[in-house]
Amino acid sequence: MLKQMRMQLGMSQDALGAEVHISGSQIGNYESGRSIPPDDVLAGLVAVLKAGPELQELAERARGEAVAPWLRSWVENERRAAIMRTCHASLVPGLLQTEAYARSVIAAGPHTEVQVEEITRERMARQAATLGREDPLLLHAIIGEAALRIGDSVIMKEQLDHLVGVGFLPNVVVRVVPFSAGPHPALTGAFEIATLIEGATVVYRDSVDEGEVVTGLATVRNVQRAWELVSARALPCDLSRDLMIRVVDEHEHRIELAKEHPERH
Repeated sequence: MLKQMRMQLGMSQDALGAEVHISGSQIGNYESGRSIPPDDVLAGLVAVLKAGPELQELAERARGEAVAPWLRSWVENERRAAIMRTCHASLVPGLLQTEAYARSVIAAGPHTEVQVEEITRERMARQAATLGREDPLLLHAIIGEAALRIGDSVIMKEQLDHLVGVGFLPNVVVRVVPFSAGPHPALTGAFEIATLIEGATVVYRDSVDEGEVVTGLATVRNVQRAWELVSARALPCDLSRDLMIRVVDEHEHRIELAKEHPERH
């Protein structure tokens, strides 16, 4: 539709891009479906093309397809949450991921290149809608030590620097369960607990192919117990930060070795 509207006005991709302050190649990405225009660019396109509501509706539908159906209700819970507790044994939680880390994790799954870019963009938007809102939620994240070590060292160094930085925010708590703590409930699967502004508690449990949003009292209680057991094994914030900084140094060392001996990497 975007291409059709542009051609009806006799505009090239470069000309349309110039009107909304982006490149013509980015217009080409939108027209081919490789990416979806963000709200500010979309508003500009609607104005320049004198488009009706159908262009906006198509963009919103495309964005919705970037979020898995089983995740959509949880995204709404994230936006309504006052407190979020998230526990992952081997990955950094989505709300604390850098864009490069998110892209690498998503690309490891069965997704096309287009899907990887759209899911990554949607994940960054979810962060802005929660941690970036006017009244941000309180986020308490517990991650396993494995999450600090799995991944490309360049990406992981940036990710861990980000974790250390956000850990100083007044509304973010980041703690690590060290390998020395032994087995804990999060090893059986990641989970999140959202306490909504109106007081309700909702749970999200992850699995290989999809997640599950749960409100049943028995399940919520069991997941809350699991959280307490994991929390008891996690390091306090200052020791967690010290561990993350040590692992950052390890990643830096690997990066330097790769530069000195590229044939080994």
